[in-house]
Amino acid sequence: MTVQTAPAPARTASGHRLTFPAAVRGEWIKLSTLRSTWWSIAIVAVLTVGIAALIAQAVDMPGFEPIQAVVMPIQFTMLLAGILGAISVTGEYSTGMIRSTLTANPVRGSVLAAKALVVAVFMFVSALITFGAAALAVMLIVAPRDQSIDWSDPKASILPILVASLAMAVFALIGVAFGFILRSGAGAIAATVGLLFVLPIVANMFMIAGEAWQWVADLARYLPVAAAQSAIVPGTGLDEPIAYLTLGGWVVAAMLAAWAVLRTRDA
Repeated sequence: MTVQTAPAPARTASGHRLTFPAAVRGEWIKLSTLRSTWWSIAIVAVLTVGIAALIAQAVDMPGFEPIQAVVMPIQFTMLLAGILGAISVTGEYSTGMIRSTLTANPVRGSVLAAKALVVAVFMFVSALITFGAAALAVMLIVAPRDQSIDWSDPKASILPILVASLAMAVFALIGVAFGFILRSGAGAIAATVGLLFVLPIVANMFMIAGEAWQWVADLARYLPVAAAQSAIVPGTGLDEPIAYLTLGGWVVAAMLAAWAVLRTRDA
């Protein structure tokens, strides 16, 4: 995937450094003008709608709600969300454009906050639209079976889509954090994939090792993906409040680590 970086925002004509709203606008320009951004979103959309349609077509059993088919693809698209967050940062480091960004806005916490805000909102809105399209596809498939998504019950329709979209934003922020911490595209992507995909698989392997390793499985429930699944489909792991707190904790920890590195290292 080729990463292109748009010109970073510079100082204003009067020579003043950028305000936070201006920094946010600059980050939006950089993110929206990258071809890799739109390719990533397109792939997420195709995978989400396609997998949701396949699940809705294949699964026809009592107790299976169509909304589950809509949100289940997050297990595959989470990686793309994290990778998008990572390359939104590492692209600037690979081209040296981060120096222009920090010159225009030397308050490094502001740079991190602007980048995180833009990536998170962009991913949330993109995921919301994508899951909405997936819901439409699923309803068309299950309609001949006299099934539908119960939109009159927010907990069985709107809320899972909103929470799944929020989880995608969380995964993207984790990628942003690894981008600032590692500054290497390959390293940030590897770390993101390791946390979101590899660690849950490793933890599941310990589940068959006996009760002596049950503590590993218990800890795995607090990984980002497991917490997201618990929040999207209540009763599948952590209690809902704990699941939301866990997701929030991952975001806070990731941003604090990224801020500490960005603040103490030279660009």
